[in-house]
Amino acid sequence: MARIINLIVNDEQCQVIVNPGESLLDVLRNKLNKTGTKKGCNEGDCGACTVIFNGRPVNSCLVLAVEADGGNILTIEGLAVGGKLHPIQEAFQRYGGLQCGFCTPGMIMSAKALLDENPDPTDDEIRIAIAGNICRCTGYAKIVQSIREAAKVMRGTTNE
Repeated sequence: MARIINLIVNDEQCQVIVNPGESLLDVLRNKLNKTGTKKGCNEGDCGACTVIFNGRPVNSCLVLAVEADGGNILTIEGLAVGGKLHPIQEAFQRYGGLQCGFCTPGMIMSAKALLDENPDPTDDEIRIAIAGNICRCTGYAKIVQSIREAAKVMRGTTNE
């Protein structure tokens, strides 16, 4: 039986009617029009659907919408503020961390969760944080560089 859930998505209160078994990913994309969150494998293996849910990165395809009731969700659309890209988004653009772009939203959300918790990660810590995100276009070097450079900007240790 369908039920109403309440979410905070990108700092906006939302009320949504969901069906049993419906994933958070499908609710975000199909009912809240947050299509930046990508539907990849739909099995939790690729990371394309990564969002930040109550402060932690999750594969939204594995979270039932009803489990998210009352939760706070940040999607890729919520990072840019006032039309200005977030430093992680800017770094991905500047340093070539994106290729085809399909994995990029999930990578950026995993990077955001990492940098919120650890503002000065090592390259190994970056690689561990994005280990659940698959990119079929790159060798990850430019992705790691993009995250490292974004961390510098966010810490204020660069002139960008």
